[in-house]
Amino acid sequence: MSFKRIVFLLTAAWFSATLAGAVHAEADVLVRESLALVEQGKAQQAFDQLATAEAERAGDPDFDSVLGIAANETGQFTRAVFALERVLTVQPGNSRARAELGRALFALGDNQAARQVLQETKRDAIPAEVARKIDEFLQAIERNEEAARSSVRAYVETAAGIDSNINSGPGNANVAVPSLGGLILTLSPASVKLKDDYYSLGAGVSGRFVIDPRLSLIASASGNYRFNQDHNDFDTRQFDVSGGASYRVGKDEFTGAVQIGTYAADNNTVRDQRGVVGEWTHRPDGASQWTTYLQLSTLRYPGQNLRDANRHVLGTSYAAALRGGLLVFGGLYAGTENERAANVPHLGHRLAGLRVGLQQSINADVDLFANAGYETRRYGGADPLFLVNRRDRQTNLNLGLTWVPVVSWRVTPQLSLLRTNSNIAISDFSKRVLSVTVRKDF
Repeated sequence: MSFKRIVFLLTAAWFSATLAGAVHAEADVLVRESLALVEQGKAQQAFDQLATAEAERAGDPDFDSVLGIAANETGQFTRAVFALERVLTVQPGNSRARAELGRALFALGDNQAARQVLQETKRDAIPAEVARKIDEFLQAIERNEEAARSSVRAYVETAAGIDSNINSGPGNANVAVPSLGGLILTLSPASVKLKDDYYSLGAGVSGRFVIDPRLSLIASASGNYRFNQDHNDFDTRQFDVSGGASYRVGKDEFTGAVQIGTYAADNNTVRDQRGVVGEWTHRPDGASQWTTYLQLSTLRYPGQNLRDANRHVLGTSYAAALRGGLLVFGGLYAGTENERAANVPHLGHRLAGLRVGLQQSINADVDLFANAGYETRRYGGADPLFLVNRRDRQTNLNLGLTWVPVVSWRVTPQLSLLRTNSNIAISDFSKRVLSVTVRKDF
């Protein structure tokens, strides 16, 4: 839920209460035009024209109110605080100015002061919808403060769905093999695309132990079992654990952790992963953040030692909450997966990719979401069977919604599409998964 939805619901009442009695006609034009620009999404233009008159007009509550709104919209929260405090000195009952002040204080990280001014706004004669939105925002402040306290969180979930390709197999069973003079071989039925219904069970727990306001110890563990209705040879399980520390200073948070994971199919371990990850999160304000990370890991394939590899990935992403309850994010990453064995360059590759997505709040209980990704993988040597350097181009798209029927429960129906285009026939495949997940948070 975006705080902007609260303050914009107060616009009409504030407009009539604070601008109707303006004295200077020329000044009214500036204030009215600037407010109109803000509501048209041109906040920077409004702020620029108001800032040139601030020295002359500071102390006029009409002018300061619109200046504070424009400053908030352009991320200049300190300027907003100064302007809005001047408004409340003259008009202590101005609900719009107080709500905007709460927004600015929250963006600056002053949760206590933000809570106080929002609670004062609730006591005003404001619409019921505005009061409900303020309650939601006060809950968001409480969640932020909980993140700074020692805590333990857990979840359990179950999912059911239909997977058009549970084994990520090619659609064609007949494959030409260049190393055998172009001989056509027929793949076994288990190696070709298989469709099945499935269900899964999962659970996880995470904890944060706060040593002081800046330094915390963190840990998490999660597991997931997936069972197919007909093709049980492709049942899977996955376990992951991590532990490390987090250090916060100002708007920045630095995290380092050790990660351990294992993945199994048909009750046989397929891959073990060990590694470390470092992450830097920068939050310019209360509505956006940058995250940059470096992951170093070692992959082990029991019984297939030639596939063992060292994987290194560097990436960055940006997320922001926009007007009207819209959340957007995007990210880029690149890395390598280098083979550990000698003389098998075709098993190592370079990778690069991007991810984008959005989430739109429909109401207090329902959010729509969509996200997409693209990744390229270039392998380091010619495949011994197909005699070409393998290249994969993978795209994925997820569409769905999250419904919160009651507090701490989430229901998520979604459609996931995956397509891998490869110049190696047995690695070229597509899949479609339609599923519903039910999750309980503790």
